[in-house]
Amino acid sequence: MKFSIIMLSLLVFTSVHSQDLSEYRKEIFKSGKGFLPYRILYPTSFDSTKSYPLLIFLHGAFEKGTDNEAQLRIGGRYFLKEENRQNFPAIVLFPQCPETDSWAWFDTKIDSSTGLAKSWDFPFRKEPTAVTGLLKKLLDSLLSIHFVDKSRVYIGGLSQGGMGVYDIIARYPDMFAAAFPICGAGKVSTSKEFAGKVAVWIFHGADDEIVPVRFSRDFFKRLTKLNADVKYSEYPSVRHNSWVNAFADKELLSWVFTKTKKQ
Repeated sequence: MKFSIIMLSLLVFTSVHSQDLSEYRKEIFKSGKGFLPYRILYPTSFDSTKSYPLLIFLHGAFEKGTDNEAQLRIGGRYFLKEENRQNFPAIVLFPQCPETDSWAWFDTKIDSSTGLAKSWDFPFRKEPTAVTGLLKKLLDSLLSIHFVDKSRVYIGGLSQGGMGVYDIIARYPDMFAAAFPICGAGKVSTSKEFAGKVAVWIFHGADDEIVPVRFSRDFFKRLTKLNADVKYSEYPSVRHNSWVNAFADKELLSWVFTKTKKQ
């Protein structure tokens, strides 16, 4: 699976200060020979006698690794905001994908003159990627805990993480109540697997030079035809960093947390 090196120079990250993100507990999930680093944030006034929604966020290509820190670069502070924690108390999970894997199967051909992908292929294979398989096992273990609300499991992600969102809700649509892929892509025909089961809010920049906006447009068109619960926000003149716009939308978490899965 290839991804353009030029992405690194196009993405601007704020520095990560451990004191800002220390409330995310460091954990490692192990299964067989595999292991998955993750960070987990509990509500401010956590009470184990209550039940809480579970929200998973999947990072992009340049947060991959095993340091169990980089995955918080984008989105980590968003879910730490006091107003978000007070208004939407939830358990927030940031797993980290290793550099040798990806949240979803995909292949690209790179244009040597631009360093950008000129074609994309999303083979929806029978089994998920290794890291997504581990994530599913981790989620199964978390959903067995009494204070996790199984009817309110949400997932979002950006770029390669957005690809992972489409992949995992197609594989396990009965697990999630809502999803919000940001500048993502995937095999559009898999829409039929989660339409009517998972509410989806799609975000993308109209001038995205890394992941073509056509994928989000096509997903929205297909889901609309399937009478799915779907929203689409496209930002004119915005390039790949459409997560800035998505996180600035005051309705995002309000929309997500109203969604409930029938048990």
